[in-house]
Amino acid sequence: MRYLVVFLFFLQSLLSFSQGQEEISKVSGTIFNDNTNLPISSVNIINLNKVVGSVSDDKGYFEISVSVSDTLLLSYIGYQSLKIRVTNDWIKNKTTKIQMTEKAIALEEIIIQPYYLTGYLEVDSKLIPNPSNYRYSISGLPQGYEAGEYAPNAFGNILGSMFNPADKLYNFFGKKGTELKRLKQIKKDETVRNLLESKFDRETLAVLLGIDKKEIAEILDHCNYSESFIKTANDLQIMDAISGCYEDYKVLKKK
Repeated sequence: MRYLVVFLFFLQSLLSFSQGQEEISKVSGTIFNDNTNLPISSVNIINLNKVVGSVSDDKGYFEISVSVSDTLLLSYIGYQSLKIRVTNDWIKNKTTKIQMTEKAIALEEIIIQPYYLTGYLEVDSKLIPNPSNYRYSISGLPQGYEAGEYAPNAFGNILGSMFNPADKLYNFFGKKGTELKRLKQIKKDETVRNLLESKFDRETLAVLLGIDKKEIAEILDHCNYSESFIKTANDLQIMDAISGCYEDYKVLKKK
């Protein structure tokens, strides 16, 4: 009887351990245009839970590692981004077909205003606006670089946010700790890095961080990044900038 009890206890522990382990599977899919039914190549697929990526080939085919209930983000220029939840059926069947819809893009009117130059350098240098590019965070380099006057208020803004709970940085960094910790994980995946390096719309980055695209600009502004950098940097550089600001915040918080 005692051996039976020990055996049942061992069996229960084994089952509990197995249930606690997240089973990772590899699934595949083929992506089509929902209108032409033609395959779409070079679609970026990111597993938002595991922060790993994949890219569809010339036939629209891709493979990626998943677990049940993971969410995949599909994005491609000119198409509406798509979120798909991984189901048991998909894992069981190993493959699926996915349709993406093209965006209807309306071009806005652009007004070009010329600069009326006088020919005198001293006068013309004041007529042409000179953007104040304070700090640039270049992906792949270990530190930020200044292009103009040094911005000494970056630490001050972060420090001030810690003593003022209403501050934007305090609210963001305090509530998004889990998402921000994933920044290091994001940087490790080459597919995700390449995707962010080629994008400038902040859409994928916003989904990865779980925030609105408008908040990204507000956060970088609070961290003393210039308006020019915020508008022109690619998503990977923006991610590095937010990561650097968050690391400064953590250091000051410990102190």
